[in-house]
Amino acid sequence: LPGYDIPPGVNQPAKLRLVLTVLLGTAALGRILEKTGLCSQITFGRYVRQGRKLGLDPKLFIQDVQFNKVPVRVYQPKATSDGPRRGILFFHGGGWVFGSLDTYEKVCRYLSRESDSVVVSVQYRLAPEHKYPAAYEDCLSASQHFLQHLEHYGVDPARVTVCGDSAGGNLAAAVSQTLAGRSDLPRLRAQILIYPGLQALDFNLPSYQQNRGVPLLFRERAAFFALLYLNGDALHMQEVLEGSHIPPDMRLKYRKWVSPDNIPEKFKVRGVKPLRPTDFIAEVYETVKRFCEPNLCPLLAEDSVVHQLPESFILTCEYDVLRDDGLLYKKRLEDNGVPVTWYHLEDGFHGIISLFNFCGLAFPSGKRGLDSVVNFLKSL
Repeated sequence: LPGYDIPPGVNQPAKLRLVLTVLLGTAALGRILEKTGLCSQITFGRYVRQGRKLGLDPKLFIQDVQFNKVPVRVYQPKATSDGPRRGILFFHGGGWVFGSLDTYEKVCRYLSRESDSVVVSVQYRLAPEHKYPAAYEDCLSASQHFLQHLEHYGVDPARVTVCGDSAGGNLAAAVSQTLAGRSDLPRLRAQILIYPGLQALDFNLPSYQQNRGVPLLFRERAAFFALLYLNGDALHMQEVLEGSHIPPDMRLKYRKWVSPDNIPEKFKVRGVKPLRPTDFIAEVYETVKRFCEPNLCPLLAEDSVVHQLPESFILTCEYDVLRDDGLLYKKRLEDNGVPVTWYHLEDGFHGIISLFNFCGLAFPSGKRGLDSVVNFLKSL
């Protein structure tokens, strides 16, 4: 498949090739449906990713409720507990465009059962229908409600964690930063960021160059999703990929945080080309300047905010365009004295956790990643 890349070092390459074929087939069928006017490509993509409804879980109480008008699904272990349990606020991935409570049902059940925690999965509004900051506001609103009603769910106020994968990791990082300055709510115990997307300034970091064609997230799609979330459309995608959307003075200002120089050398051995700077285009910047807001790009938060953040767990995958976002944030947290547990899947790819137990397409590396999250939770 030209333009796509299944690296030899990835976990179960033949299975990943099958996943890629399904992904491309779905996209092609979506385009046909859109052309014939039957439904939009995004609607079809959401339908395919929906995941089927699961039966009752013998070990969990599961209920759908609303927190401040935001739909959530609450998972509570049935077994009696010696005292209040851990609480986990979970924000699902899917590029702010895809994903639902059902898509992540298996992941949330696993987290709740294995770590003996109360899990709240949040169904935030999706782009492009609902642009930034809708998803962030929904996650923050649901989190505040949960933190105000922990007793009702038998949750220990000293052990509440935010957790998310991909776009959900972005939302978890943003919510964590916002709550860090709040003295009227219980302080978060930890944040768990699973291959998060944390910046939209530079789509040419080493991991973007090395993994541009590796599923489940291609370099172009990363910029496409970020623009859909920000503006509801993907205009100027090419300019954003090339980097002409950021003024030179701003690029210089953020260089201390967003730079290949902050990535350990061992992650550059697969080859990185130094890129010639592209010309800045002011009218493109005008349409995307909110990319510099930390609620959208948490990597750009000031040190005074990062310094206040709770203990952190970051999972990165070697074959993932977002690998370096995670590595750069790890460095920022550590530089500010925040304890970080880092788990790197040497053979992992973006989205590997969301394929956990998905239609027989589970990858052993994905289960290892999920179990590393469970082990971290148990240590809190």
